[in-house]
Amino acid sequence: MKAAFLTATGPPEVVEYGDLPTPEPQAGEVRVKVLAAGLNPIDTYIRAGKVPGELPSPFITGSDLAGVVEAVGPGATRFQVGDRVWASNQGLLGRQGTFAEFCCPHEDYVYPMPAGASDVEMAALALVGITAHLGLFYRVNLVAGETVFVNGGTGGVGSTVVQMAKAVGAKVICTVGSVAKAEVARGFGADVVVNYQTDDVAAAVMEATGGKGVDVYYQTQPPADLDAVVGMTAAYGRVVVMAGRAERPAFPNGAFYVKGLSMYGFAMFNVPPDLQRRCADDINRWVHEGTLKPLIGKTFGLSEAAAAHRLQDDNSVGKAGTLMGKIVVLPGS
Repeated sequence: MKAAFLTATGPPEVVEYGDLPTPEPQAGEVRVKVLAAGLNPIDTYIRAGKVPGELPSPFITGSDLAGVVEAVGPGATRFQVGDRVWASNQGLLGRQGTFAEFCCPHEDYVYPMPAGASDVEMAALALVGITAHLGLFYRVNLVAGETVFVNGGTGGVGSTVVQMAKAVGAKVICTVGSVAKAEVARGFGADVVVNYQTDDVAAAVMEATGGKGVDVYYQTQPPADLDAVVGMTAAYGRVVVMAGRAERPAFPNGAFYVKGLSMYGFAMFNVPPDLQRRCADDINRWVHEGTLKPLIGKTFGLSEAAAAHRLQDDNSVGKAGTLMGKIVVLPGS
């Protein structure tokens, strides 16, 4: 089969394109013909060697996929040959990734395709959708009537947080970096959109909440200024952190405990499969209803995987601002 893989960590140029043996599904696994695969910042961090852990060699990059079940391994019972599915949590913890014509995920990380959804849509939503859902509902139990702030309302996770929060009746404030991105965020349902390039974000948040602050601050970027975060969060509010494993920001201890705040962290690949399946159930329902849609920034062919990694690096690390939404790779092109 054709695949995008690496034999050593490093810059995007270490990603090769070539032939590898087609994998056989092991116990509990299904072999999926990959029709679309999503690229996430975590994939580039693993490729760059920034995430500790041994990788198989050669190592196929990519976490997410959508496609069709082609074979079922021993003991796997959830799916049958021919089922359309999507999956996440691949390319992590020693598992091979999704940038290939075929992938063998364990059935615990595979979900049925919602009616009417495309492969590109579900590959783009997989990891970011589960991540957004875990933060909003598993960690902070967001409920209708609360106000959520998310930095980066047109990013992969951020745009999904906006839509999920609106789906349950919350008010959403988000930041963007341009006028064009502001229009996209409003299209996803954001109630208040703040351009961090030109506006005072803290002032805008306080004005929008009548001076109270937000109930949930969803931090999609590595936290650099926790004083600002605490200042924008309401008394007894909750802060979600899920990025920036190497960051060591100063912590405003007094302001944090005096306001009675709570901070919740998580890494989606450490969350048990049964909890992730609950996320997938809601994702499938919202996609089917039309209330959840991915923001797709660019698609690449499988042979262009190195270029896809470069574009993701330029934006997630270099902050180039040249990508709005998710990158999807198409193994069939």
